[in-house]
Amino acid sequence: MSGFAQLPPDFVWVPKAAEIAREAGARLREFLAQGVETEYKGDVDLVTVADRTVEKLIRTRINETWPDHGIYGEEGTREGMERVFRWYVDPLDGTTNFAHGVPQFCVSMGLEQRLIRSGAPDEDGNIVAAVIYDPMRNEIYCAERGRGAFLNSPHAIAGNGSSATGWQRMHVSKTPELAESLVATGFPSRKRHDSPNIHFYHEFTLRSHGVRRMGSAALDLAYVANARLEAFWEFNLNPWDTAAGILLLEEAGGKVTDFSGGPFRLDSREVLASNGLIHDELVGLFREMFAGRSLSPIPTPQEFAARRAERSGSVNTPSS
Repeated sequence: MSGFAQLPPDFVWVPKAAEIAREAGARLREFLAQGVETEYKGDVDLVTVADRTVEKLIRTRINETWPDHGIYGEEGTREGMERVFRWYVDPLDGTTNFAHGVPQFCVSMGLEQRLIRSGAPDEDGNIVAAVIYDPMRNEIYCAERGRGAFLNSPHAIAGNGSSATGWQRMHVSKTPELAESLVATGFPSRKRHDSPNIHFYHEFTLRSHGVRRMGSAALDLAYVANARLEAFWEFNLNPWDTAAGILLLEEAGGKVTDFSGGPFRLDSREVLASNGLIHDELVGLFREMFAGRSLSPIPTPQEFAARRAERSGSVNTPSS
């Protein structure tokens, strides 16, 4: 990330959306402090009163602020889906963490702008604004299309030792290969016994600095945008899981596709997000694993060190 900055003055939706997300996050902190009982939606997916209450709050605030916008929420809100603008809302991404008292969850809001054409009323548009709020760290990740991605600096210290305020522009990491990367994934609650992801988890663990499974896809995508991770992949996510994080990543210079390298859509059942530099390597691994072919040998520590030294030397060698 670069130094402190202000949000672009031409941000249209983010300032108010960030206020809504902050209010929603404050309610989540209150629920976490007092404790909530969990319920099940379906066989294994958890839901709490916090999910439903906070989605209702966000719906109310969106309707007050943008009465002509639609809303598509995880907990059942379906309002104005035919409209040009519609928000994809996850009031509590990371419900299982929340239910167990693990402070890794967030509020996620992504705004889609659709070009409604005759004969294609349900066609997807472009995500044009995104806000992800981590209420336990007081971190707001935000972006608008063509205007960059930003993270507030709630705990930053200025050069003179005083508290700093403002925003930092986000950029993806410059790590050039998987062997030096920290990556993340997730596993579904439902049908977890059928998920093939454990096989990919195994291979990526052996071929990277490590694989994290932190329980919030929205925050995982924000972390790739913010260079805390180099990549994230997962099966069978929903639009409210990915809408905001995908825009953050793209505006921070990253890349998102399906596992084959094809275009990502909001209804895609595969998401592969990265810093862009390791994306072809990731796609190649998925291609080989899906085909059942043998993968290239994993470098020994000595081979890894030699390759890293060779790359460093080629960067530092002056041209003639």
